[in-house]
Amino acid sequence: MAANAPRSNFIRQIIDQDLASGKHQSVHTRFPPEPNGFLHIGHAKSIVLNFGIAEDYQGSCNLRFDDTNPLKEKVDYVNSIQADVQWLGYTWEGKPRYSSDYFDRLHGYAIELIEKGLAYCDFSSQEQMREMRGTLKEPGTNSPYRDTAVDDNLKIFADMTAGKYQEGEVCLRAKIDMSSPFMCMRDPVIYRVRFAHHHQTGDKWCVYPMYDFTHCISDAIEGITHSLCTLEFQDNRRLYDWVLDNISIDCHPQQIEFSRLNLQYTVMSKRKLNLLVEEGKVSGWDDPRMPTIAGMRRRGYTPGSIREFCHRIGVTKMDNQVEMSMLEACIRDELNQNAPRAMAVIDPVRLVIENYPETHEEQLNAPNHPNDESMGTRQVPFAREILIEREDFREEANKKYKRLVLGKEVRLRNAYVIKAERVEKDAEGNITTIYCTYDPDTLGQDPADGRKVKGVIHWVAAAHALPCEFRLYDRLFQVPNPGAEEDFFSTLNPESLVVKHGFVEPSLAVASAEQAYQFERIGYFCADSKDSEEGKLVFNQTVGLRDTWSDSE
Repeated sequence: MAANAPRSNFIRQIIDQDLASGKHQSVHTRFPPEPNGFLHIGHAKSIVLNFGIAEDYQGSCNLRFDDTNPLKEKVDYVNSIQADVQWLGYTWEGKPRYSSDYFDRLHGYAIELIEKGLAYCDFSSQEQMREMRGTLKEPGTNSPYRDTAVDDNLKIFADMTAGKYQEGEVCLRAKIDMSSPFMCMRDPVIYRVRFAHHHQTGDKWCVYPMYDFTHCISDAIEGITHSLCTLEFQDNRRLYDWVLDNISIDCHPQQIEFSRLNLQYTVMSKRKLNLLVEEGKVSGWDDPRMPTIAGMRRRGYTPGSIREFCHRIGVTKMDNQVEMSMLEACIRDELNQNAPRAMAVIDPVRLVIENYPETHEEQLNAPNHPNDESMGTRQVPFAREILIEREDFREEANKKYKRLVLGKEVRLRNAYVIKAERVEKDAEGNITTIYCTYDPDTLGQDPADGRKVKGVIHWVAAAHALPCEFRLYDRLFQVPNPGAEEDFFSTLNPESLVVKHGFVEPSLAVASAEQAYQFERIGYFCADSKDSEEGKLVFNQTVGLRDTWSDSE
């Protein structure tokens, strides 16, 4: 196993035992998403688990699309899923696989169950089937079609396949046990009629297998050794095993369940995420506020930070809500080490250095990272007129305020010490210009007379500053568990996106998407992959410099 493998968990312990006992000679996992939406951070946990285990045990992992419901699936989703898995740093075994690759074999296994008297065609309505199903406390009742003769069932299923029945008119059910304490074993539907064009098989089929029937057989066909899924499928393991035990297939994978990821202040349901998109509550699946991998990528999260997050939260059987601060800590830790520094002013106010020569400009040398000389330096223009953050100046302030105050000094980052002398205001009393003087002998060194200047603020030269749109992101919802609310739309945070217009230093003119920067004293940002271009810069805030989530929770 790899020396840097993630810490052990109960799944790895099972695999270790299986290999030691000789039950398996190698490990084969799979990641089986349904292409009915974009992948989210919860899927990332499964990706890291399945592909990571395959890597660490020198095994293999398949990418298989669970494409049994053509009404909700799209090729666009297929493409986005492949891109996300690759971006996270993983490679699947062979070509991408599809459950639809096995439709012929699945259909044959359905016929086998009918022939064995273990499946029957049912003409009951959905409402009737729901009533017959019973409750958790009361057993179900048998369908009046349960004892239909095998030959009749074969004929009906053949007619279903030939398109002779309407959608909802008839379905194929497994004949198991209507009094089972497990609802999934009460004669579940395994095939239904669907007149829909399929993105892989076209119009070949008008009957489609259900997930619970398809998944276990697909695993077995592919020789999967350990079928890892989330806890909501725990009861379904009995159906998984029943299907494989009752068809003529040699391989019988082991299903193992683990807890799904629940991240605070967002939702993990693809249905609810789709509603956010359809109702225009977000700009799309890749909106940087979305917990989708595409959205997080656009916001500036890195593959390494997402993988690290998945390792930190671990793999258990206990459901819990993971704090947003844990996710943010992973990207903050990485970018603090790797992101080059730059200067940006989000809420600018004009500052004039009156004793600096009016026509003079100079290029100051600024390190790209204060703790990593290998990242080099850059040239930053400096002139008489600069822009600073409005909140970095006060006319009066107590001693705790370490920024610019009227009559006092502060250092400009990578530049000189300045002193605020006076201000100019508009008719409403808003400060429009701060007039200062500078000490020309303080470039890169302390004042010669030994006076202490404690504060440091950032700036950009007004003549060279590039206009920029800043998109500042906050949590998408106002409550920790919006999915539990009756109307989760009502908990949306109206301040989840705040747009500001300011300026950045000229070195960012050609900033590329996904390249992270620390805007000094503000936070970590990256150029937006869709909207940012030379001459029209748009930067997305990835994360702040400090953990503000925990402070407010």
